[in-house]
Amino acid sequence: MATSVAAAYTGRSPPFPHGPSNTVTTTDAQTQAQQLIQFIRDEIPLAHTMDLQLGACNDDMLSLLAPLAPNVNDKGCAFGGSLVSLMTLSGWALVELALRRRGEVCDVFVGESTVRYLAPLWDDFSSEARLAADADWATFFRTLEVRGRARIEVACVVPGSDGQPAATLSARFVAKRRGQESAQTP
Repeated sequence: MATSVAAAYTGRSPPFPHGPSNTVTTTDAQTQAQQLIQFIRDEIPLAHTMDLQLGACNDDMLSLLAPLAPNVNDKGCAFGGSLVSLMTLSGWALVELALRRRGEVCDVFVGESTVRYLAPLWDDFSSEARLAADADWATFFRTLEVRGRARIEVACVVPGSDGQPAATLSARFVAKRRGQESAQTP
């Protein structure tokens, strides 16, 4: 998934009323997350077909859920393409939601990713996205403010039935303010 998920969103106003100076309550934050997931389902046919749903979210984590039935392979377990798609979408949503909560209108895309498939999954599954250990929002938003674009490392995991990861994704997401044509690399 090398293209911007937000491309279909270009030209529309963000569906969240809160700018950077407004306080976002827990209820508002959950509503914003639900709106973002609905946007993903509406604008990305694969996400709708996968039947992805919001699991949980806060400033540091976002999880998505997917049922096995529409994501099954020929062996009866979860399709690897569905696993990587769910992890990519959970990472993208974590970054996109952080931007929207601060009133930033950016295109977000995957700059680079590495996936590892570790064990088959025979049931419904989820993906949890968090910032990588050496990443932080403060640096990301400072860079975005100065350069108009920034990148951030995100770690995603699909937990296995034994509590160990069934799949992992390490990704670098790039955010670029809309309307900026800078050729600088973040």
